[in-house]
Order: sequence, then C-alpha cells, then structure tokens
Amino acid sequence: MFSVLRYRVYRHLFAAQVISLLGTGLATVALSLMAFDLAPEDAGQVLATALTIKMLAYVFVSPLLAALFQGKARRPMLVGLDILRALTALSLPFLTEIWHIYAVIFILQSSSAGFTPLFQATIPDVLTDERDYTKALALSRMAYDMESLVSPMLAAALLLLTSWHGLFFGTTLGFIASAALVLSVTLPRNLPATASGWTDRLTKGGRIYLFTPRLRGLLLLNVATAMGGAMVFVNTVVLVQGQFGLSGEDTALALAAFGTGSMLMALNLPRLLDHISERSVMLSGLLLLMVAQLAGTQISGYYSLMAIWLLMGGGYSLVQTPISKVLVRSASQSDRPELFAAHFSLSHAGWMLAYPMAGWLLTEFVVSTAFLILAGASLLGLVLTWFMWPTEERASLVHSHEGMDHDHDHLKEFGQNPQHSHPYVIDALHAKWPR
Repeated sequence: MFSVLRYRVYRHLFAAQVISLLGTGLATVALSLMAFDLAPEDAGQVLATALTIKMLAYVFVSPLLAALFQGKARRPMLVGLDILRALTALSLPFLTEIWHIYAVIFILQSSSAGFTPLFQATIPDVLTDERDYTKALALSRMAYDMESLVSPMLAAALLLLTSWHGLFFGTTLGFIASAALVLSVTLPRNLPATASGWTDRLTKGGRIYLFTPRLRGLLLLNVATAMGGAMVFVNTVVLVQGQFGLSGEDTALALAAFGTGSMLMALNLPRLLDHISERSVMLSGLLLLMVAQLAGTQISGYYSLMAIWLLMGGGYSLVQTPISKVLVRSASQSDRPELFAAHFSLSHAGWMLAYPMAGWLLTEFVVSTAFLILAGASLLGLVLTWFMWPTEERASLVHSHEGMDHDHDHLKEFGQNPQHSHPYVIDALHAKWPR
C-alpha cells in the first residue's frame, strides 16, 4: 500500500492531507468541549447545529466554487483555501457567543467545501495507474481516520497541558503546513472547461451524478451511512460526559475507538477490492454498521460504547473507502472535478439531515430507542441501494446518437451502424443512460 509514496507529488499531497486532518481532528474535539462548556445542558444540540451549518456549506457552496474554479490552475486555489482556513480557525478560541461560533464555522467549512473535492479530483490525475490509485484511496481513508484516532489521542495529551482553547491553534498550524506542501509541488494541468455557460458548469456534476444508476445507489448508501456516523460525531460527548460522567480525555478516546475500527478495515481493503466489486464491499459495510447499531440498543457503559464504536468504524470504512473509484469510472477526466464536487455536495446533504436527527434522538428518546431507529434507517438504505445500483455493470454500453452529424468526430471514432459501443459516461454527447 505504501509503495505509492515513491511518487514525489503524491507523497507531498498525502502529507498535506494527513497534517491538515490532524489539525481538523483537534478542532473536532475542541468544538465538542467548547459546546459543553458554553451550554452544558444543550451541548448535543449546539454541536448538532454547528455540524449542520458545516453541512449547509458543503451542500450549497461546493458546487458554486467548483463552477468558479473550472478550468483554472489548481495549486493557487488549493493554497489560497488552506490559508483562509488557517486564519478562520485562529479566531475560534476568542469567540464567546454561540452565534459567533456558527458564523465562523460557516466560513471555515465553506473553504473546505472548495478545497476537498478539488484535492480529491487531483489525485487520479497524479496516479494514473488503477492499482496505485486503489492503494492511494486506502491511504486516504487512513488519513481521514487520523482525525478519529491520532488527533483525539493527541488532543487528550494536550488537554493535560492546556485547555481546549489551545487545540484550535493546532488546527491553524495544520492548514499552514498543508498549504506549504501543496505549494512545493507542480500539479497536473486542469483540463479546460467543457461546459460553456455558468448554469451548465454549475449543474454538470449533478447531472452526471443523478443520471448514472450506480451513483444514484451510491447517494442512498451515503445517506444511510451518515445516520450511523452522526450518532458517533454528535453524541459521543453527550454519552461519555453527560450520561457516564467521565472526562474530556475519555471523550477523545471514545472517538479514537471509532477511528481505530475504520483504520483496521482500510488496511485490508486494497487486497479485498482486487477480488470483490465496490458495490459488494460497500453494501457489506452498511450491513456491518446496522449490526453495530442493533448492538447499541444494549449499551451499558463506557467500555461497551468503545466496542460498538470500533465496530461502527469498520463498517463506515467499508462504505467510504471505495467511493472515489466509483466516481472516477463514472466521468471523463475533464468532468471529474465537477463530479467530485457534486458528490461532496449531495452526499453531505445526507449528513445535513443526520446531524440534527442524531441530536434530536438522544434528546427525545433513551439510547436503546435511538439506536433502534438508526438501525431501521440503515436497513431501509440497504434494501433501496440493492435495487437501485445494478448488480452487473458493463463499462461499454450499446447506444445510438440520433440526429448527430455523420461527420462528427465521435462517429468517426466509434462508428454507428445503427448503433455503437464504448465505455459510457454521462457527458456533453451522452445526456442520458441507455436502457
């Protein structure tokens, strides 16, 4: 898996991802503790609202920035967004009102809504070999798990020396280091925009996403997964400190258990994906997540919570790691940035629903009932995805182009008598999926 680090450009980009995520992980823990300090009786609701604002930025700002960045040089955009994130994170320790936090979180996450999909769409252009890219996805999943494993452990250690205010300075340093690493390499040239008008550029990624059957199934899968993940990210602090009466360090370690499960699964995924389709792996992940949620109905204390979080982390990783492979084979190279932005937006719409739902569940119901409702949502998502995402998929599909000029370059390349076949994706020449 680590053999892909021999490529200098990817090595620097991966390091940038790891360091910025370590900083983001510190901010996640600090935000939970900040909410508990400012509103101890309503910490779950405050944190759920902050995370919902994050999702609003991801859903609505990401496509706007993708359309704005289309065809432009990647490196200046990525570095500029990192610097903006650093400056915004630096202001968080000085806020004293809840509404101040909400406003700054929106600015910070809007910057991430532009950075993350552009960064993700760059990696397949850096690593053009599919096996290398699969290994990079597993490493990327592990990097995201650093937010749930190493960052909380680092936060627990730092909390012995400082208050939660100091954790936000670690976030700032992470974004600055990320900007420096991106600046140190030359990135592949971004292909010119294939969509001419602003409306076309804004909606192109969404059209590719919604008109491709496997991606419609992927969207349902993400919504179901978000329901389980939201319980972890919103309610860990409520369960550990509110119900069990433990410390902030215990909250950090509980989040680390979730990251450990995810990382252990990611280590084995490259070999697994060599033999099993992404669809089967991801459906298995949602099934594992549902089993963990059912086990959550019997939660009895801190250590049982840790075990359930470990299991949920494994299921979460099985769903999340293969996503980029599915996206890459669902669009042409020039359309990838827009598709990644559309995925970023649409998948996080599920999180936008899941975060307030998770906060509401533990406010209105006992823990066992909340987990049972989440398990039911996962089961519904599993069944719908099974039928929505075709079991057998062929890269090349037979189709025709009615009304296309016979001298068109596309027909010269593939012919039409009366139909032709080639690897099929939604693009300017293929507006709908063939029946």
